[in-house]
Amino acid sequence: SEQQILSSKLECVQSTKDGVLAEAKCTESNLVTPFSQKDSGAKTQTQSLLKLTEVETETLYKKVNSEDLYVASMLYEREQMERKVTGGEVTELVWKLCLAHSASFETADLFMTLVFELRHLSLVALKALWQRSSFKCRDNWQPLIDALPSCATEACVVLMKEIIASGEAEEDKMEYFFWSFSFIPKPTLGMIASLAPLLKSPAPSQSCFLGVTALLHRFCSAYNSCDDVPAVQSVMSTLGQFLGGNCTVQDSEGLSQMQLVLKAIGNAGLAAASLAPVLSLCASLKSNPIEIRLAAIQAFRRIPCSVRVSNLLSVGD
Repeated sequence: SEQQILSSKLECVQSTKDGVLAEAKCTESNLVTPFSQKDSGAKTQTQSLLKLTEVETETLYKKVNSEDLYVASMLYEREQMERKVTGGEVTELVWKLCLAHSASFETADLFMTLVFELRHLSLVALKALWQRSSFKCRDNWQPLIDALPSCATEACVVLMKEIIASGEAEEDKMEYFFWSFSFIPKPTLGMIASLAPLLKSPAPSQSCFLGVTALLHRFCSAYNSCDDVPAVQSVMSTLGQFLGGNCTVQDSEGLSQMQLVLKAIGNAGLAAASLAPVLSLCASLKSNPIEIRLAAIQAFRRIPCSVRVSNLLSVGD
């Protein structure tokens, strides 16, 4: 075994009175063994004594009117702004961020203010802001690009979609946009309708598939009968077209693409119920690679049990 470098010992004696700790006396010693001979050498010893000196018989609390209390999330809570936010004020805020030191408390506060003020702007105001404030700061930073994913309003999502479609942002920033869709707490129908065309682009990325379908899952979890919503049907129709009826693939590239599409369908959850018959066929077709058959089965993970069981019972080995 390896030689022990440090030999430590801690002894504490505690005494209580009426069920309360009255005194704690501790002695700690540390001996560096490579430089020691028996119990002598490089050694430290620390003694500490903690005594109870006073017990308060009554603690006074300030009385609070229960009508003034309310339940709220501790995440990113700020006082609601009563004044109307203008595009010019937000533009000035972006300029201040560019001039501020990148690693300061001032920058953090300005950035948080920018996020909250973006939430008060309409789509028209946001587009005008983008035209004025899409510049890069001296350290190649674009504050508006980084703030948009945290905005989480329909107007911000539509603007992000337009920036993605136009290719005005760098690839890593566009990926950041897509991943942020998974964390939008209250998706709207307008968001789904805006993002659906991105799946029809010539070469949608992995994050595009997964980000849009994760947003769709959250939307359908809070929206009754989302199967009847045209925007939802558009997304699922596009994904269904990638399956080609039975998930047949021709090469390794097609295999990877099909696995991604099946994972995205599994992400979509309740909205994917309409694709259950096709998924069943993909899983049961023995000529399909085992990776595709397993991915098709896993795509049922968020589909309602009644639909899932009736379709999976027909899947052979």
